[in-house]
Amino acid sequence: MDVDGGNKRVFHRLAGATAADTRHHQKKVCYHWQAGNCNRHPCPFLHSATVYGSTMSSNNNNNGRRSQTFMNGTSTWGHGSGGGNHRAVRKADKVCNYWVQGNCGYGERCKFIHSWSCGDGFSLLTQLEGHTKVVSGIALPSGSDKLYTASIDETLRVWDCQSGQCTAEINVGGEVGCMINEGPWIFVGIPNCVKAWNTQTCMELSLQGPVGQVYALVVNNDILFAGTQDGSILAWKFNVVVNVFEPAASLTGHSRGVVSLVVGPNRLYSASMDNTIRVWNLEHLQCLQILTDHTSIVMSVLCWDQFLLSCSLDKTVKVWVTTESGKLEVTYTHKEEHGVVALCGVHDSQGKPILLCSCTDNTLRLYELPSFLDRGKIFTKQEIRTIKMGPGGIFFTGDGSGQVRVWNWIIDPTISIQ
Repeated sequence: MDVDGGNKRVFHRLAGATAADTRHHQKKVCYHWQAGNCNRHPCPFLHSATVYGSTMSSNNNNNGRRSQTFMNGTSTWGHGSGGGNHRAVRKADKVCNYWVQGNCGYGERCKFIHSWSCGDGFSLLTQLEGHTKVVSGIALPSGSDKLYTASIDETLRVWDCQSGQCTAEINVGGEVGCMINEGPWIFVGIPNCVKAWNTQTCMELSLQGPVGQVYALVVNNDILFAGTQDGSILAWKFNVVVNVFEPAASLTGHSRGVVSLVVGPNRLYSASMDNTIRVWNLEHLQCLQILTDHTSIVMSVLCWDQFLLSCSLDKTVKVWVTTESGKLEVTYTHKEEHGVVALCGVHDSQGKPILLCSCTDNTLRLYELPSFLDRGKIFTKQEIRTIKMGPGGIFFTGDGSGQVRVWNWIIDPTISIQ
């Protein structure tokens, strides 16, 4: 995969552009885009009536802090999602089916895209082939130079981050519903069990108790939470004296499977196939609130600063904020044309917050927050089910065909390296 080398190659390719050229491209709007007929992918000029960042304060330092505009209020939510001149990518953009099959005769004259992405600021570094079914988890344990991927093909694959080669294939004994890493630990959810590996000590543990598939995992303060097929959330606490995870609690309330878990300040949020989100107090593990605004399965929840974001097969992404009473309520609803199955928050090369939304039409949409300004689109043969943020501007996607792709944020978003 050569993550570090890939970044260096991108840097050298961009080194030829002078600062004056960069400023010129950043300020000039594409004439052909204004006329509605730009077919350059990517285009070196702006596909926007305003320079990116005009509605959000820019943060160019490297400490990972989010935009102050995003943190200070909710009035700017959705400012860029109304379409028209604020869209970076037209909805009509689609990949040429003949190009995918390797036999498009139109070449550059084809009206469809001959690329797996369109938009600005990111590019494909490499893709990893090996899994034969849905990729359900991607992990980068600390202190390791290996990337771990898991699939419902019942395998866990280990990849060398320098060469991109698969160095090991482990049969885990069941379809993997999810996989996460916390420190050196890797946790894998399979039917009726959670398996844990310490990549530094090679310790392996099996945590019993789940009923059915384990769809979601999250760790908070040495407590591992698992969302299961029967609607319960099981908790184990790590005992450092004897190096084992001991059963700590069982949270019940959901009537169908729990498919996503996320931790916020003293809160655990669970998303379920019963169309609801439950808010749990992490101190007492009691349910504080049930959110019922979604009309279909809630596929993913994400905490970003003081906001909770959720997505659903009802074709919406909802932004929740805590009121003075301490209850969550919807402050903005973003609508998609298709169901949304996964969310992930990242930052681009300029430190701007970007929301990645995987949809059931086999695309991954990139939106700048809080405006929901369209920053691009990634295309796949089957829908992306897992997204993982990596180091140094890298992010990973795993789709239903078993393919894992590695993406990179480009230093200068006006120039894209294919």
